[in-house]
Amino acid sequence: MKGKKNSKVFILVFLGMLTAFGPFVTDMYLPTLPAMSEYFHTTSSMVQLGLTASMIGLAAGQLLFGPLSDKYGRRLPLIISMILFAVATIGCIYSYTIMQFVGWRLIQGIAGAGGIISRSVAADKYSGRELAKMLALIGAINGVAPVAAPMGGGFLAGSVGWTGIFWCLFVLGIILLLGSIHFEESLPVEDRKEKSWRSVFRSFIDVLRNSSYVCYTLQFGFAQGVLFANIASAPFIMQQHCGFSPLMFSICFGINAIFIVISAASAIKFRRQEQALHYGSTRMVVVSALLLVALVLDCNFWIYELLLIGLLSMLGLTFTASNTLTMDCEHNNAGMASALLGALEFAFGGIVSPLVGLGYIMVSTGIIFLKGSICSYVCTRYALHRNLKTVCQRS
Repeated sequence: MKGKKNSKVFILVFLGMLTAFGPFVTDMYLPTLPAMSEYFHTTSSMVQLGLTASMIGLAAGQLLFGPLSDKYGRRLPLIISMILFAVATIGCIYSYTIMQFVGWRLIQGIAGAGGIISRSVAADKYSGRELAKMLALIGAINGVAPVAAPMGGGFLAGSVGWTGIFWCLFVLGIILLLGSIHFEESLPVEDRKEKSWRSVFRSFIDVLRNSSYVCYTLQFGFAQGVLFANIASAPFIMQQHCGFSPLMFSICFGINAIFIVISAASAIKFRRQEQALHYGSTRMVVVSALLLVALVLDCNFWIYELLLIGLLSMLGLTFTASNTLTMDCEHNNAGMASALLGALEFAFGGIVSPLVGLGYIMVSTGIIFLKGSICSYVCTRYALHRNLKTVCQRS
């Protein structure tokens, strides 16, 4: 592989696809869940176990591929994960029972977790403002992919069914496998963790001792919780409360995703990412408080939509900032740092998503928005206070 140089365009596209991979694995087939319950002659709750299994796999797999990428480089774990993903996807397509399907979905989720190596590659190749620009892309995709995946699945469901969607995922996996083979290793041999497995996993403790890293990671997790609360609640609020058709709902969902992209990209205009994080997390609290009041009062669509756009815009801003600051904190353990960040993302998403359905969805969604925003703000304040204190001590 020596002498091969990847272009910046290839790196940009490749990392973007890797970032979107996890959300597409979990969410793309969601519109076909009712059809799958008929196909497997089972209940909807049993079919939803496939979603739970994939999220567990994605969270656990990141804790596997993070250390692997620090010890063996980024390229080899990527190739292994994509081969495993292709095999698991074929297993899903040809499953005879729902439990076979759930088992393959767990393996598919573990394999799909290889996509988190994208953050490690960015940290290997860039630092400072260049890293912020690259992670602005990753942050934008992190915000948009969970929204875009079910939209894409919805458009495909009527023509190709659930098996067709899984064939699309299989093709995506093969494309990423070819990209992984073409990818030039970004972590030099001399920078790898040439230690025993026990020592490699001990780096988990080293990373968790970095209080700034922990705070930025928790901020990202709570912000992701707010995003997943929106993803889980929006179909019910827009279609049942506001009376929208599935098509109109998809259009609104797409418009909201655009605002996440724009705000995530605009984070690099701040002189320092700490400023972007403080700006976004502070305003998240304000907007989510207004949203809670509006939802409790059964507001009309336009009030809900305008406030939601404001909240999602602030989320996008914090995604870029927290990704950048998190990976900047742990250049020496980039694979481990990225693994923990990604695992927390899906853990928060898996915990929060069912909570919006408890009680009256308008009220429960507003409460989760506000609680998640407040927790995000507290983590931001603590991290920035710790950093300021460290700078003063060095002075």
